[in-house]
Amino acid sequence: MAGTMHAASRSATVSCAMAPPACLASCAPPAAVLQSTTTTTINRICLSAAATSISITGSSISSSSSSSSRSPWLCPQLVDSQVSLLRSSLPRVNREKNSHCIDIISFNYVRQTSGSSANLQEDVQGDASFESPAFSTTSVVMDTSKDRLASSLSENSTKAISQNVEDEASDVVQQVQAIREENATLRGDISQSGCETNIIPPPEDGLRIFEIDSHLKPYKEHLVYRYKEYKKKRNLIEEYEGGLEAFSKGFEKFGFNRSSVGITYREWAPGAKWASLIGDFNNWNPNADVMKKDKFGVWEVFLPNQADGSPAIPHGSRVKIHMNTPSGWKDSIPAWIKFAVQAPGEIPYNGIYYDPPDNEKYKFQHKSPRRPDSLRIYEAHVGMSSTEPKVNSYVEFRDDVLPRIKRLGYNAVQLMAIQEHAYYGSFGYHVTNFFAVSSRCGTPDDLKSLIDRAHELGLFVLMDVVHSHASNNVLDGLNMFDGTDSHYFHSGARGYHWMWDSRLFDYGSWEVLRFLLSNLRWWVEEYHFDGFRFDGITSMMYTHHGLQMTFTGSYGEYFGLATDVDAVVYLMLANDLLHGLYSQHVTVAEDVSGMPTLCRPVHEGGIGFDYRLQMAIADKWIELLSKKKDEEWDMGNIIFTLTNRRWSEKCIAYAESHDQALVGDKTLAFWLMDKDMYDKMALDGPSTPRVDRGIALHKMIRLITMALGGEGYLNFMGNEFGHPEWIDFPRGDQVLPNGKFVPGNGGSYDKCRRRFDLGDAEFLRYHELQEFDCAMQQLEEKHKVFFSSECCLMPHSKLLFWCKGASCDQQGFECSHLI
Repeated sequence: MAGTMHAASRSATVSCAMAPPACLASCAPPAAVLQSTTTTTINRICLSAAATSISITGSSISSSSSSSSRSPWLCPQLVDSQVSLLRSSLPRVNREKNSHCIDIISFNYVRQTSGSSANLQEDVQGDASFESPAFSTTSVVMDTSKDRLASSLSENSTKAISQNVEDEASDVVQQVQAIREENATLRGDISQSGCETNIIPPPEDGLRIFEIDSHLKPYKEHLVYRYKEYKKKRNLIEEYEGGLEAFSKGFEKFGFNRSSVGITYREWAPGAKWASLIGDFNNWNPNADVMKKDKFGVWEVFLPNQADGSPAIPHGSRVKIHMNTPSGWKDSIPAWIKFAVQAPGEIPYNGIYYDPPDNEKYKFQHKSPRRPDSLRIYEAHVGMSSTEPKVNSYVEFRDDVLPRIKRLGYNAVQLMAIQEHAYYGSFGYHVTNFFAVSSRCGTPDDLKSLIDRAHELGLFVLMDVVHSHASNNVLDGLNMFDGTDSHYFHSGARGYHWMWDSRLFDYGSWEVLRFLLSNLRWWVEEYHFDGFRFDGITSMMYTHHGLQMTFTGSYGEYFGLATDVDAVVYLMLANDLLHGLYSQHVTVAEDVSGMPTLCRPVHEGGIGFDYRLQMAIADKWIELLSKKKDEEWDMGNIIFTLTNRRWSEKCIAYAESHDQALVGDKTLAFWLMDKDMYDKMALDGPSTPRVDRGIALHKMIRLITMALGGEGYLNFMGNEFGHPEWIDFPRGDQVLPNGKFVPGNGGSYDKCRRRFDLGDAEFLRYHELQEFDCAMQQLEEKHKVFFSSECCLMPHSKLLFWCKGASCDQQGFECSHLI
């Protein structure tokens, strides 16, 4: 098919002819198209400063003939598949600083010469600043006060917009919305079909960020160096590994991989002097399956199938790698293990060879939903999601909690503590086995069934991924894996986080990059996660890890010797990988520093995240509740905090998350109502001024946070109804290294659960809070009032108006999605 392409924030008209991908055959257009048509492409729409007129600049395209009355068809997936390839060759837009122009995905205005109605086909066309010599340029002005197009055509303009331009332009505007919805549906269908572009765009010059923010120019040397390091890494991966797409499939080489003839096990352990694979399958005999080491420090052993054709290692059996290391002999869980369990009565975990028969493997039935226009996240911890004092399972969460999330009106669920972690009380942030699901809650197939059910309900599923640090455990984690402290991590003090008591990755290491990028790819490919919340990236991006550091917003705090460029480059590569391979994927950064360019695309010179968590908002509410009476609150200061975020970088707002619910802190409801929450919440009993005022403020705090705080919203499970008390994981008594005694809670799960029954009880005031939160979510879902358009061009004026960018890659003047 022949068509024209558009790359976001690029200025070019590119003609290309190619056949649609095979996966799109089911939605291909009929062979015949319009009969005798004249098409005019509208490239640019400019909003005047006074917002009283819109200038439309377009270019005429040749006529076509056919026998059908249907307008030409454009496959949006074909567009997406080419955008990345065009980026490097397309000239950039030359925008003036005072310009009020808004670039949009241009569209073809098609007028039938033999019919009575005008048709509109959305096309993907560049800006008018670059035209093909075959095209002639026209200009039309739409007067909003008169709701009509004024005649301002040049002598070379096409006959497609004739003396009927006023009436026909009205038809064009009316059909834009319908076409946009049609294309959105097509994109959703293609996404659900599983057909992905698998194109990771090549690096560009990374200078766009200086056009967006001129205050970055004094730090251009650092930012250019950062981007050069990123390009260097990309080029090296391309040269030696065949590109990011191949490099991120490390799980197909390392760990256990079964073929038709046997099982191959590989492990990177350059410090080890000798290694063998041991387990139940060979009676833990260290001499039975000795491994060989190559020049890159990779150990390998092949185990042929049994005589009857069955695998040498039975599914579900225990396995470990036995090594002679510089620090002595040790048995370790394979670094790429897919499942690990803690046997009753034992402390260290055991690696499990997990490879069930095909008839026992869970098979996904539902495709991922399209990325939500307004991301409303329900943050959840599977283990503590039961109303009973116990560790909840993936299956119980699937059956009991997912329908609740859907009913409450949230469109995304963020799952915490999915990666295996030996210490339950770490909230999942001290990861021991990065490729393994947390076995406390069930098996890998149980988790798959949970995610599949979420997709059936239309819920986007995000994973709280931890690549900022790793557990300090030696027996069942990565620490000292090959007997050295510099294997996966920096050696010495740089490789240790003294506040978290955990190890810090060496992001400049080739194999560490392979391990972490493959880890992201694994969770998407194997479990169908739709996105990631990257935990603790402030610790990653700075050598001081944000400790004992107050960020004031001065740019000098972000770009200098304290910046860990290797870590930033890793994050750029991760976003490149995820957004290149999965067009609907979402990445969210947990950063307290406010790093500029964090949420700008990598090709512009940014780090590439879609959203950052607006962490200052929750801190502001706690500050006010703990230090001031509510009548003393300064509304100007509150509004400033809610709206104080970087222009063109999207944020997820929240009034409180899991951090505020932990033991030692208080939730908003607890700050507001304190002990009255225990016995003054019944509707048939007496209330108190503290409860009445607390409920009112709880509602207002959440409402104003959602309305002004960002382009998305997050809530930790249970906080929607003001969950009482704090979270306290089961723990025993401890004696710290300094000799201090810390009493435990007797291993109790009583405060490590969620009392959803309180929110459901209609005779309690908790239910009122839950219903209010539900009404907030439904209001946004239906009317898009919180994350609405930045430009207030009302639909009744029959004008085009613009999305804020909550679901697209660009924002502000770069937004190119018609609403």
